[in-house]
Amino acid sequence: MASSAIPLSRIGGNAFNHRTSEELEREYDRLRNLARAEGDKKKSCFERAHEAYESGNKAEAKQLSDEGKRHQKKQAEYNKQASEFIFRENNAPGRVAEDTIDLHGQFVEEAEDILEARIRDAQARGQTHLHVIVGKGNHSTGRVQKIKPRVEQVCREMGLDFATEENEGRIYVDLGGNRVDAPPPLPSQPEGYQGGHGGGHQSGGGHHQRPQRPQQRPEQQQDDDLFGCLKACCLVM
Repeated sequence: MASSAIPLSRIGGNAFNHRTSEELEREYDRLRNLARAEGDKKKSCFERAHEAYESGNKAEAKQLSDEGKRHQKKQAEYNKQASEFIFRENNAPGRVAEDTIDLHGQFVEEAEDILEARIRDAQARGQTHLHVIVGKGNHSTGRVQKIKPRVEQVCREMGLDFATEENEGRIYVDLGGNRVDAPPPLPSQPEGYQGGHGGGHQSGGGHHQRPQRPQQRPEQQQDDDLFGCLKACCLVM
């Protein structure tokens, strides 16, 4: 069952941090919608496979399970393309400062992987800090920031202190393991940048006991549960 086209505002809003064309927005939407459609097909296959297995039709269950895995792989591929596409657009040379990384348009798990890689690379190059643009959550359900809490958790897990900047949609991260009592003034951004503004800062408090990784997404848990139910079938077949 294919998903209908979903406008950018439904996916996250303001996925681009700069003035852009409708063509670029349509391409981002297209990739995310293709991923969503594959996710719907994956879910349908896994549910039908579970029903077939419960009714004793192991051959059909195996077939549907394999089909679901193919849709799952395609879903991951389309999301990866969308993630890489929006990251290139938002972080192209001249669009953000060199000590800045913009995570607009990323899913939470994508943002986490990108940030960890960027921090390790920056530390290897001797960079002392990083400004992380996470967005204010103005276009998220309930206006709740989703990426920011995960960015803060990543910093704690890596033993790095941080603080919310004057712009509440940005986080200052010290890469040297030093305490951050207050972030420095915002760096100037290239002309045309539209990352937002306003809000006060607050201390981050990154030196805490490292928490456990967040639980996986509900839909991923559901998929794993279905895989568990079908495991015996797959082994037999």
